[in-house]
Amino acid sequence: MRRKVLSIVLLAAAGVAAGLTWWLTHRESATQALALYGNVDLRQVELPFNNSERIAAVLVQEGDRVRQGQVLARLDTSRLEPQVAQAEAQAAAQRHIVERLQHGSRPEEIAQAEAQAAAQRHVVERLQHGSRPEEIAQARANVESAKADVTNARRQYERLKTLLERSAGAVSQQDVDNAKAALDVAEARLAVNQKALELAVAGPRQEEVAENEAKLAVTQKALDLAVAGPRQEEVAEAEARLRAAEAQLALLRQQLADAQLVAPVDAVVRTRLLEPGEMASPQKPVFALAITDPKWVRAYVSERDLGKVHPSMAASVAVDSFPDRRFTGWVGFVSPVAEFTPKAVQTAELRTSLVYEIRVFVKDPSDELRLGMPATVYLPLDQHSPQAPTAPVAEGQR
Repeated sequence: MRRKVLSIVLLAAAGVAAGLTWWLTHRESATQALALYGNVDLRQVELPFNNSERIAAVLVQEGDRVRQGQVLARLDTSRLEPQVAQAEAQAAAQRHIVERLQHGSRPEEIAQAEAQAAAQRHVVERLQHGSRPEEIAQARANVESAKADVTNARRQYERLKTLLERSAGAVSQQDVDNAKAALDVAEARLAVNQKALELAVAGPRQEEVAENEAKLAVTQKALDLAVAGPRQEEVAEAEARLRAAEAQLALLRQQLADAQLVAPVDAVVRTRLLEPGEMASPQKPVFALAITDPKWVRAYVSERDLGKVHPSMAASVAVDSFPDRRFTGWVGFVSPVAEFTPKAVQTAELRTSLVYEIRVFVKDPSDELRLGMPATVYLPLDQHSPQAPTAPVAEGQR
C-alpha cells in the first residue's frame, strides 16, 4: 500500500514539474515576442488623362502587371497633331525673323537700297533742273522733221487724188487710201513732237517734282534703315513673339505627350474603368492600379505595449493562407495619434481601448500577399534581434 501511495505521489510530482516546465517555457517564449493583429495593405493610384479627348486605345487588362513608364492607353490625336505642326512652323518663322534682325541688313540689301536711292535722286535732279538746251533743240528738230513729213505726205495724197479724178485707171483707189493713211500718221507724229517741245520748253510740273521728291525721301529712308539696322525695340519685340510661339509649341507638345497614359510605378491593374471610344477627362480615371512594392501590414498596438515598439524594429508576418511560412519585415511607421481599434482587427481585450497604428513593411518578392488578408505580426522583444532599416513613408501612404 505504501508503495502505491509513493508511486502516486511521485507521478503527481513529475506531472507538476512537467507542467511547470511547459508553462515557464511558453511564458518565456511569449514574453520574447509581441503578437499584433492587422491586415495586409497596399497603395492604390487612380490614373486619369490630363486632356479631355476620346480614347483611341486601351492596351492592358485587369490583373496585368505593368512596369514604370509602360504605355497603358492612348487618346485620339487627329486634331492635336496638326496644331503641333502649325505651332512648329510659326515658331520656325518667328525664329528666322529674330535671327535676321539680330544680324542686321545683309550687304546685298544695303547695295540694293543705295541703287534705288541713287536712281530716284537722278530723276528728281533732272526734274528740278528742267530740260537742257540740247533736249529743247532736239525737240525742235523733231518738230521740223515731222512738219516736213506732213508736207510730203499731203503732196503725195493730193497728187494721187487728182490723178484718180482726171484719168481713170492711172491710179487705184487703194493707192489714194494708202496716201491718206500716211498723211494721218505724219500729222499725228507732228502733234506728239509739238507736245514734247512744249513740255521741254515749259519744264516739269511742280506736282511731278513733288511726287518724285517724296519717292526719293522714301528710298533714302529705306537706305538709312538698312545701314543702321533694326532698333533694339524691334529686336526685343520679335524675341518676345518668339518666346510666346515656343511656349505655345511646348504646351501643345506636352498635350501630345499627355495623350499617352503611362504607368507611374510598377503595379498591377486592379480596375479598368474606361474603354476605347469613351471620352476621357482629368476627372475620370481610366485605371486603378495597385502598387505592390512596398507592401505592409496595418496593425495596432495598445498603449501598454507601445513602448516596446519602435521604427526599424525587425518583424515577421504570418497569414492564414500560408500557415507554415513567415514573411520578413520591419516596423516602418508608428502613429503618434491614438484611435479606437478598428472592427476588422479588434480583440476582446482591446474592444474598448485606444490603440496606435503601426505599419510593418513586408518583403514579398513572389507577390503572394493580397490586399486585405488578415495577418499576425510578431515583434521579437530580444534587444539583440537584428533590425531592418527604416523605410521612408511618404505622406500619401498614410
